[in-house]
Amino acid sequence: MKAQSNTFIGFEENFEESQAVLFGVPFDGTTSFKPGARFAPSAMREDSWAIESYSPYLDKDLEDLSLFDFGNLELPFGDKMNALRMIEETVDEIVQAGKKPIMIGGEHLVSYAPVKSLVKKYPDLNIIHFDAHTDLRRDYLGEEFSHATVLRRIYDLVGDGKLNQFCIRSGLKEEFEWAKEHAHLEKFTFNTLESRVEALINEPVYITIDLDVFDPSVFPGTGTPEPGGINFHQMLEIIGTLSKLENVVGIDVVELSPKHDASGVSTAVACKTLRELVLATIK
Repeated sequence: MKAQSNTFIGFEENFEESQAVLFGVPFDGTTSFKPGARFAPSAMREDSWAIESYSPYLDKDLEDLSLFDFGNLELPFGDKMNALRMIEETVDEIVQAGKKPIMIGGEHLVSYAPVKSLVKKYPDLNIIHFDAHTDLRRDYLGEEFSHATVLRRIYDLVGDGKLNQFCIRSGLKEEFEWAKEHAHLEKFTFNTLESRVEALINEPVYITIDLDVFDPSVFPGTGTPEPGGINFHQMLEIIGTLSKLENVVGIDVVELSPKHDASGVSTAVACKTLRELVLATIK
C-alpha cells in the first residue's frame, strides 16, 4: 500500500536534489472584494492529481525535472508585514541553496516578498506580469502594501523599465498614466510579449500570473473577476513565448479563490497553468 500524496503532482523529489521548490502561501489579508485565496494552495495540490504530469502541449513531463514541494507556510493572521518577511526568508533559503522558487498564492500582495528576496542576488531583475488589474496604486485606502499596490511596491525594488505588464484591463486613470513613464504596460492583449521576451532572453526574469487575467467565463473562481480576459489557449500561447527565456529565476501564480467556483473548473485551470509554466521555464 502507498500513502496518498499531498504534494502537487510531479513535485516529489527531495529538497537537496531538486532544481526548483514549490511552496504555498495561504494569505489573503488585504483582499478588497471576495476573500478565499488562502485556500488555493491546498486546493491546487489536491486537484493536481486529476491532471497528468505530462503536457501534450509542450511534450514535456514534470517527472523529468527534479521538483520539491515544501508545503504551505504557516503565516500569522492579521500581520501582513510579518507574513511578507516570512515569505522573503523562505525564498532566501531556496535561492541560497541554488534552487528556483515557485510560489502558489494567496492574494497578489505576496508576490512582493519573492521579488524582494531575488533582487539581492539579481539587482537587474525584470518582472513579467499578467493580470486584469494594474496594481500600480500608490496606496489603497491609505495602505501602501495591498494587493492593489503590489506592482507599485515591486517597482520600488526594481526601478524604471523593469515592469512588463500584459492583458491589463482595469485600473485608475492615474495608474495607466504613471505606467507610460515607468513601465511597459499593454492594455487588453499580449501582442508585444514576444518582443519583450526577445529583449530579456538572457536577463534574470521573475514571472507573476494573477489568474484573474483569465476571463470570468473561463475562471470565475477569483476574488476580483473582471470581464474581457483571455482564454486558456491564449495562456498556452503566452507560455510558449515565455519558454524562450533562458534565465527565469522564479515564478508565481496567485489569486485563485476556489470556494467561488463550486464546479472546480477554476482550480483545474490554475493547475494546468502552473504545470505548463513550470515545464516552460524551469531549465
